[in-house]
Amino acid sequence: MKNEPLQIPIEDELDLHTYKPAEVRELLSEYLNACRERKFSSVRIIHGKGAGTLKRKVHSVLAKLKKIKSFHSAGRQEGGWGAIIVYLEK
Repeated sequence: MKNEPLQIPIEDELDLHTYKPAEVRELLSEYLNACRERKFSSVRIIHGKGAGTLKRKVHSVLAKLKKIKSFHSAGRQEGGWGAIIVYLEK
């Protein structure tokens, strides 16, 4: 069953703790497209605090994706430096 597509719930938050950095580019692209289809204006991406590898990968991917207004590290109440808030274009 390795070739079956991964089904993730489309909510305004995505937790990447269980994903490898190599999986992030495709996952984020598809997830954010689905969020735009659902008319979300912003989402929170949780990458964790660890060594920063996943955070750097997420930032790199977001910087290259189209239809992203902006993104920044989450505020203290939203997960601090373990999460990113992404604002989507309509």
